[in-house]
Amino acid sequence: MRPLAFSVCLILMAGCSGEIDSDHHKEISGRVLLDFRKTEEQVRQQLSRYYPYLSDSQMRAWESDGRLEMKVIEGQKKYFNYAVNNLFRIDPVARKVRDTLFPPKPDPLDSIRLNNTGAILLAGQPGKPAETLRITYEFSIIVDKDAVPDGESIRCWLPYPGDFSPRQRLVNIITSTPAGMQRSSSKAFHTSLYAEQKAVSGEPAIFSYTASFDISGQWFDPGSFRVKSGFDLKRSLKAYTGENPPQIIFSPAVKRLADSLAGNETDPYKIIRSYFYWIDRNIPWASAREYSTMDSIPDYVLKYRHGDCGMVTFLLMSMARYKGIPARWQSGWMLHPGEENLHDWCEIWFEGAGWVPVDMSFGLQNSEDNQLREFYITGIDSYRMIVNSDFGRSLEPSKKFFRSEPYDFQRGEVEWSGGNLYFNHWDYQLKIVSIEKIYF
Repeated sequence: MRPLAFSVCLILMAGCSGEIDSDHHKEISGRVLLDFRKTEEQVRQQLSRYYPYLSDSQMRAWESDGRLEMKVIEGQKKYFNYAVNNLFRIDPVARKVRDTLFPPKPDPLDSIRLNNTGAILLAGQPGKPAETLRITYEFSIIVDKDAVPDGESIRCWLPYPGDFSPRQRLVNIITSTPAGMQRSSSKAFHTSLYAEQKAVSGEPAIFSYTASFDISGQWFDPGSFRVKSGFDLKRSLKAYTGENPPQIIFSPAVKRLADSLAGNETDPYKIIRSYFYWIDRNIPWASAREYSTMDSIPDYVLKYRHGDCGMVTFLLMSMARYKGIPARWQSGWMLHPGEENLHDWCEIWFEGAGWVPVDMSFGLQNSEDNQLREFYITGIDSYRMIVNSDFGRSLEPSKKFFRSEPYDFQRGEVEWSGGNLYFNHWDYQLKIVSIEKIYF
């Protein structure tokens, strides 16, 4: 990581997440250490079931181009915690070795998505919310015992569904502990519930709530989009066409790729479609380091040719904005049964339709039906909880200290008067209580 870019990254993150201070470099260094804990011996042990006679030259080859992610920290090689898993996701030769020894099983998420997106298309109402679900869930943050001194106040922000999307409505909090949690305002870009409680020696601090909301899928017919000469945008949309460093950036690598794929095309949808196809075919999903430890995520993705949902979304948004196509962040949770997890996507503005959801990470579906195959270029499934309508914004009330996740907000945030509590000092859990289909 380049020292200058790293410093700029810290300043930008601090500006949206709390005051900058001299401890930030130490804080980020500590986060890197938590992400890179594997020794070479441990990595070789993990690989031994696939490569019982692994050579030094093969290890060095994987390390040299980032397929096996490694850093030299204080003179010692340290590997990313998920380096071995990612190797098989990134390297097709290694993946073939693994799959030959241990044939993969069908991913249940694929069928869940195909069934739901197919039903949304069958609803026959392009642009309108469809296949509505009522989801009841419980979310908890459990702060480790003695993470905060006895009697000190713990401040906690928990993710909560927003009401800024036509797909998500009727958000209702049922119970909370502590009682009377403070909900963020309707203007918040990161919707949350906020609470405080005193630390008790020898006991974990538990923040928990149960809520329900209605959520719908949505699909837009690209045939309804209009091509506007010269991308003549309303002033309110121009804010979504600029850089927002360090993660929305028009770097030389981003511009080269965007220009090479778009060519002389002037239709925004065709441009986005070409970007979507390229990323889907060339950038495999892989587990990510903490975003707070990275400077330019789009450049990282293009250099190492892999990324998780947020990373490919940052790349797509950077390319879109560079070409003058409005793009905005959206994220929260994916709630497909048995597959609940953090998830990021975005929305692209198309004339004639407005803001259209695009899920770059879910990519092209395995279907011979073109609408199903390309569903996520102009649509989104029903199994979502939308928490964020932008990235890197302030929480309500504001945090005093540098956030654990300065861009996204899905796991929550915790602090006390002595500083931020990073993820290694607390756990989070989302538990689905029920999912029922709503008929109108």
